[in-house]
Amino acid sequence: MASRIPCPHCGLRPKEEFTVKGAAVARPAADADAEIWYDHVYLRDNPRGAYDEYWHHTSGCRRWLVVSRDTATHEIHGSRDAADRATVSA
Repeated sequence: MASRIPCPHCGLRPKEEFTVKGAAVARPAADADAEIWYDHVYLRDNPRGAYDEYWHHTSGCRRWLVVSRDTATHEIHGSRDAADRATVSA
C-alpha cells in the first residue's frame, strides 16, 4: 500500500494515521425492504482495480474521506472529503 495518503485537510500524511472502514457504496433508502438491506450489509463485490473506500483520518483531522485505491497494486489515486465532491490527487 502507498506509504502516504493525500488528505484534503492536512496534506500528504502517513497511512498509519488512517483507519480503513470499507467500500464507499451508496446506502439503500431507509424504507428499503429487508432483502435490499441484507445485500447491502453482507454481500459485497471484491473488485480488482480502481475502488473507492471510506477511510477515517483517526490521527489527524478526524474527518471521513473517500480514498480511491487500486486493489491490485494498492496505489492511491486520490481522496476527497466524504461530505464533499472535491478530489485531491495523490
